[in-house]
Amino acid sequence: MSILNVENLSHGFGDRAIFNNVSFRLLKGEHIGLIGANGEGKSTFMNIITNKLMPDEGKVEWSKNIRVGYLDQHTTLEKGMSIRNVLASAFDFLYEMETRMNNICDKLGDASDAKMEQYMEELGTIQDLLTMHDFYIIDSKIEEIGRALGLNEIGLDKDVTDLSGGQRTKVLLGKLLLEKPDILLLDEPTNYLDTEHIEWLKRYLIEYENAFILISHDIPFLNSVINLIYHMDNQELNRYVGDYDKFQEVYAMKKSQLESAYNKQQKEIADLKDFVARNKARVSTRNMAMSRQKKLDKMDMIELSAEKPKPEFHFKESRAASRYIIKSNALVIGYDEPLSSPLDLEMERGQKVVLTGANGIGKTTLLKSILGLIKPLSGSVELGDYLNIGYFEQEMTSDAKTTCIDEIWKEFPSYTQYEVRSALAKCGLTTKHIESLVKVLSGGEQAKVRLCKLINRETNVLLLDEPTNHLDVDAKAELKRALQEYKGSILMVCHEPEFYEGLASHVWDCTKWTTRL
Repeated sequence: MSILNVENLSHGFGDRAIFNNVSFRLLKGEHIGLIGANGEGKSTFMNIITNKLMPDEGKVEWSKNIRVGYLDQHTTLEKGMSIRNVLASAFDFLYEMETRMNNICDKLGDASDAKMEQYMEELGTIQDLLTMHDFYIIDSKIEEIGRALGLNEIGLDKDVTDLSGGQRTKVLLGKLLLEKPDILLLDEPTNYLDTEHIEWLKRYLIEYENAFILISHDIPFLNSVINLIYHMDNQELNRYVGDYDKFQEVYAMKKSQLESAYNKQQKEIADLKDFVARNKARVSTRNMAMSRQKKLDKMDMIELSAEKPKPEFHFKESRAASRYIIKSNALVIGYDEPLSSPLDLEMERGQKVVLTGANGIGKTTLLKSILGLIKPLSGSVELGDYLNIGYFEQEMTSDAKTTCIDEIWKEFPSYTQYEVRSALAKCGLTTKHIESLVKVLSGGEQAKVRLCKLINRETNVLLLDEPTNHLDVDAKAELKRALQEYKGSILMVCHEPEFYEGLASHVWDCTKWTTRL
C-alpha cells in the first residue's frame, strides 16, 4: 500500500534548480536511504513532503490518517523548556484528545438519544486511541526513553539550551520515538551522536516495522538499516534496490554503459556530419547527404551529466611549533559544576589525538578551555610556543545575511575576488553556491565554507570539533586525506572510527576522566 505519492515535483531557489519533474513513492514497511552529494536537495525534499516548504510545481499526497515524525537537523529548542517538557510535548495531540473527551462528557447530560449514541461512539474511539498511544503511562514512557538515550543521567529537568549538540539530538530523537508516528523521516540522525547511541538507534531501526526515510552520510550505519536507495543527483531522483554498496555497483555500471553509448553516438555523429559536408554539394550524392542530415536531425542525443566539483583540501602550514603543544596541571573543566576530575594532559608536536566518549561529558568544553574561550574551574592549561591554532566549531554561528564570498572576505580582507572564488571552488562549491546566502546552503555546504576559512589560514595546530558532521562521502574522504598529509598537530572530537582509523596517533577516551558517568 502506498503511504506517500510525489508526482512531477519541481523546485528551485532563485535561478538554482534543485528538482526537475521528480516522482517518488513510499510503500508500507520500506526502509529508504535518501543519498546524494551536499546541496543536491535532500533536506529540501524532506521539507517539501512535510509541508514546511511549498514546491514550485508538482503534487505531494499522503494516505489518510498517517502521522509523520520528522527529525530535522536544523530544529531549534526554546530556552526555558526542560528535557521533560520537550519529551512530554510528544503527547500534545493526546492531551487535545483528552480535552475533547472531557468536553463530550460535559455534554452527555443534555444530549438527545441520537446525539448520545454519536457521543458514545466518539468517546470509545478516543479512549482506544489514548490507550494505544500510552496516554495513561506517559510518565513511565518518558522515563523509559530517557534511560535508553542516557537523558536521565543528565537530568530530565535540565534546560534544553544548556545541552551539547549530541544531547539535543537525543532529546529530539526521544520526542520523535515517543510520538509513535506511522512513518519516520530522519535527517542525519547520527550527527553529534556518540558511538553507543548510534548502535542503539541502529538496533531500533533494524527492528522498526513501519516505513522510514533516512538521510545519512554515515555509510556503515546506512548499510545496516536500509533496503532501498533513492539517489538524488542532477535534479533527478532514482530508485535502487539494496543497500549503499549495491547502489554503488549498479550506479557505476549504468554510468559506464551511458559513457560507452555516448562515445559511440559521438563517433556516429562525427561520421554523418563529415559525409554530409563532403557530399551535399554534388548532384550525384546530394540525396544521400540529405538522408544522413535527416537522420542527424531526428537523433535523440545522449547527454552526460556534468561532473560534480570534487573538493580539494590542502591545509596551509606555518613554522613548526615547540615540542609541547599543550600541558595541563590539575585542570578541572566545567561550567557551574565540574565535568572532569583534575587532568594532567600532555600533547607533543606532530601528535594527532582523537577525543572519544559519550555526548555531554566535556569533549567540546575541553577544546574551549584549551583555547581560553571558557575559564577552567581550577588548575591551568599551558600552551606551547609559536602556536598558530586553527579551530573548527561544531556549528556555524554566522550572520544570516552574509554570502559565502562575504564570509571568506571577512577572514581574508586582502584577497582579491578571484582568490576568494578560487578558494571556495577548491572546497567543492559551485558559482551558484558561492554567490548564495550562507543560510540557504545545506549543512554540508556550510561546513565546506568553514573548512575553506580553516585551510587558507597558516596553522601548525588544528582543534576540530566533529568536522565530519554533514559532509558527504567525497568530502569526508578528501578531509581524511588532507589531515593525514598535514604535518602539524591535531586534537579532534570524532564519533566515527572509520574516519579516524589510520589518521589518529593517539585516542583519548574521555570517559576515564569525566564526572558525568
